[in-house]
Amino acid sequence: MSASDNAIQLFNTAVAAVQPQKLIPNHLFIDEFQQLHILDQSFSLNEVPKIYLIGSGKASAAMAKVVQDILGDLITAGLVVTKYGHSISLENIICLEAAHPVPDQQGLEAMNATIQLLKRAKKNDIVICLVSGGASSLWVDVPTGLSLADIQQTFQLLLNSGASIDEVNTIRKHLSVVKGGQLLQYAPESYWFSFIISDVPEDDLAVIASGPTVPDNTTFNDCLTIITEYSLANKLPAAVYQRIIDGCKGIIDDTFKKGNSLFKRVNNQIIGNNLIALKAAESKAIQLGYHISKVATTLTGDAEQVGRSLIDFCNSYQGLKPACVLLGGETTVKVTGIGIGGRNQHMALSALQELTFANQNNFSNKITFLSAGTDGTDGPTDAAGAVVDLDTITKANDLKLDIANYLLNNDSYTFFDQSGGLLKVGATHTNVMDLVVILID
Repeated sequence: MSASDNAIQLFNTAVAAVQPQKLIPNHLFIDEFQQLHILDQSFSLNEVPKIYLIGSGKASAAMAKVVQDILGDLITAGLVVTKYGHSISLENIICLEAAHPVPDQQGLEAMNATIQLLKRAKKNDIVICLVSGGASSLWVDVPTGLSLADIQQTFQLLLNSGASIDEVNTIRKHLSVVKGGQLLQYAPESYWFSFIISDVPEDDLAVIASGPTVPDNTTFNDCLTIITEYSLANKLPAAVYQRIIDGCKGIIDDTFKKGNSLFKRVNNQIIGNNLIALKAAESKAIQLGYHISKVATTLTGDAEQVGRSLIDFCNSYQGLKPACVLLGGETTVKVTGIGIGGRNQHMALSALQELTFANQNNFSNKITFLSAGTDGTDGPTDAAGAVVDLDTITKANDLKLDIANYLLNNDSYTFFDQSGGLLKVGATHTNVMDLVVILID
């Protein structure tokens, strides 16, 4: 197998390790004594209260399928919403689709239907909440004074700004009456169990999916700071900016904070994350004969700069070979062009540019670089990311493709569509941020 094939195999191994069917049964099962175990609590099957299931995110349909297979008719009613193309056929659970990363009317209707379902849950009933990356957009609501168009425009501005996911979700939480712990208010006397697949750095519960069942420690004042940092004040819809100002003045209630009695009734549990995926890839790399140079979940920063710095690191590598570098996390891209792509393709293109420079200067290390989203999609494209090596340089040169121009126009997808290198795996039904696999021969 080629190094590119090996890199793709490592990516696929990582994704397989964080599939819901591998994660959920560790936290939800019925034992031989007919006891139902949900996270850290157990119930006799003869005394199980009504169970309501809700969920949102790119993995929510697959998560719901696993829960359905375990609980069957114990589920009183259920509804999940996932990204277009990620739905799964379910029996007694409704599965809806909506837009991501910019929400649409379908997402709004799905949120309204979820709230109505929650209102059916009574005292001491159980709510199983399935959360994964993408839920911030798929569970969208429109507070009084705003319109869906206001929310959509704001989300797009944030995505293009280069802001980090925690900064983006800070603002999202304050343009909502369900995010930032507020979802709990719609079934305030029920017991909540949130099964969470993390797609954010450091697995911050308050950031994942904008923390619908988690206390929020951010404020409207934090939103104003972020707006100023990224020069968004004059770009935001007037109603959105006014809501932030009103929140700073105390005219609008803030998100739910630690100490709110509702949080006594919820158990939030991360069941899958980037580290689990990386560790699976590490084991596979060792099986394939690679020496592990680095494994880290700290991949952040500007995608273009990160791509270059990683190639610089690999060019200077003097350790045992063949070597493997495995990184996980989420970078950002400040969009200034009009092309199509995503942060992983943009990083791979930046890495390719640096590889081209290295090749011209006769560096000895042969490097294969893969960057891809574990959800199977990167930006508004049908690719998870891209994989590049010396063959990609040859193809780009033959086609006379100017890497710098494609980077400047944020048009990485078009570049790789011509030169080859796009990694298309389809919907993976999980989401634990991005993975970078670098092989050094």
